Amino acid sequence: MQLTPLITGAALVRTASVDASRFDAVQALRAGLGAGPFALVILFMAPIVGIEAQAMAMAAGFGETQVIGCSTAGEISDAGYAEGQIVAVGLPAAHFAADVLLVPDLGALDPHALIGSLIRSRAGLARRVPAWESEFAYLLVDGLSIREDELTSALASGLGPVPLFGGSAGDGTRFRRTFVLQGGQMHDNAAVLAMIRSDCRVKVFSLDHLQPTERRMVVTQADPARRIVRQINAEPAAQEYARILGKDPAQLTSFTFAAHPVVVRIGGKHHVRAIQRVGENGDLIFFSAIDEGLVLTLAEPMDMVAHLDRELSRLSDQDAPAAILACDCILRRMEAEEKQKTGAISALLRQHRVVGFSTYGEQLNGMHVNQTMTGVAIYPPEAP
Repeated sequence: MQLTPLITGAALVRTASVDASRFDAVQALRAGLGAGPFALVILFMAPIVGIEAQAMAMAAGFGETQVIGCSTAGEISDAGYAEGQIVAVGLPAAHFAADVLLVPDLGALDPHALIGSLIRSRAGLARRVPAWESEFAYLLVDGLSIREDELTSALASGLGPVPLFGGSAGDGTRFRRTFVLQGGQMHDNAAVLAMIRSDCRVKVFSLDHLQPTERRMVVTQADPARRIVRQINAEPAAQEYARILGKDPAQLTSFTFAAHPVVVRIGGKHHVRAIQRVGENGDLIFFSAIDEGLVLTLAEPMDMVAHLDRELSRLSDQDAPAAILACDCILRRMEAEEKQKTGAISALLRQHRVVGFSTYGEQLNGMHVNQTMTGVAIYPPEAP
């Protein structure tokens, strides 16, 4: 499919990327984004040594512009999948208005106060740009907080018809420390929400390439607060999962989990409950909410490249997006690497102007999900 060229000059969405270790990264990104003013700048930052200093310098380097961001499990730049980069996305004030809310302590989440803040933020944006009718909410959250499910549930109550999507910050494949960036500071155990209003048409979407099989298992012992499954079918969790796959429990890896995810049926649809790793005692640690009594269905992937091509092309059925801002699960990147499809996936990401980062989980409206690509397609505004 031939895509409409990205608008130059006063581009609808500006993007730039640099090596995260560059001493002049701030200046390079500012030059790459071009002249503002910007309603919002979003930074996706590789978790390299010294990224803390880079993050604070980045936030200060854009002056009065609102800057948010997070650490990543990999970046998506104009070149496709990237590593060791800082990717910047600028939303020009000519087409976007933004209000940023910080949720500073996810362990002390106050849903009522949060809902009140959301209502006031949305009303304030409507007063600022009453003629702009497109809205969406963009969430970045600490990917090791284990609080995404609770947070998205609270946000859904206050957002009303405004679609929400987002991603959980990453730390490569180390799973040691993740952060979000707001107000010139890095925050742990926190989230940042950008309420955005625009004269551009937008479409929030989510896709995955997984098909449920007939193989099912039941969680018989779990620690929901820590997303740990201790037993499946009354057997040690990792051992039973491996048996169902016909594999040796000692050979379970992140690539195994990416290739053989489990899903649960909620509201008539299947949603992935991705496995993060095996605990030292044979437990399975998950990326998202889990509980005793859940029926898990083993899923198998379709062809990843063909599926992504089809789904992204559908977003261009009537008109091509000027850009797609995406949150792409780390397990999708792992699968692409394992199956040697990284180059083909990157080519599709470039073709469809996808930019964003690899996550420890994705958020869609009131749910925290895994092993998806979730995002927003941003289209040129309709002619007056």
